[in-house]
Amino acid sequence: KNARFRSFTTKEEAENWLKNGANYDIKPPKSAKKLEKGIYFDSGTGRNQKVEVSVTDEKGSDLLDKIRPKIKLNKFGKHPEPKATNNYGELLGCKYALQIALKEKIKKVMGDSQLVINYWSKGFINKKEMDNKTIKLSEETAKLRKELEEAGGTIEFIEGDYNPADL
Repeated sequence: KNARFRSFTTKEEAENWLKNGANYDIKPPKSAKKLEKGIYFDSGTGRNQKVEVSVTDEKGSDLLDKIRPKIKLNKFGKHPEPKATNNYGELLGCKYALQIALKEKIKKVMGDSQLVINYWSKGFINKKEMDNKTIKLSEETAKLRKELEEAGGTIEFIEGDYNPADL
């Protein structure tokens, strides 16, 4: 009951995390990889098994307060979406990342959901099997993606192990 987990790229990272108190609220450092300047998004169900949306820069600094009132964010700077699936949370994170990228004139958006990047954020969604809320979000996100791409921007996949927005 209430079990938690954390994954690591190497055994050394896991051992360092344990030696430093095994604090779940502090993200372990990612393996050395230079990340490109951009907006990164993710969704996860770590705390209390509720979906949370994360949008950060390449350094892992939370960015949701640039477009969302702080009162709507939790104490971790994430947007809780308690009645959603993780895939819906990924799509919502993509929408927020696109909004921030357009507002801040940043050309690169990255996430670790192939489904969202290759299909849903382009408006390719099975409308017969999806609820109206997800269809509408897909359409809104596709418009933002088109706007970013027309301005010379891109949306790309990054492995979860390197995504600074990873929950």
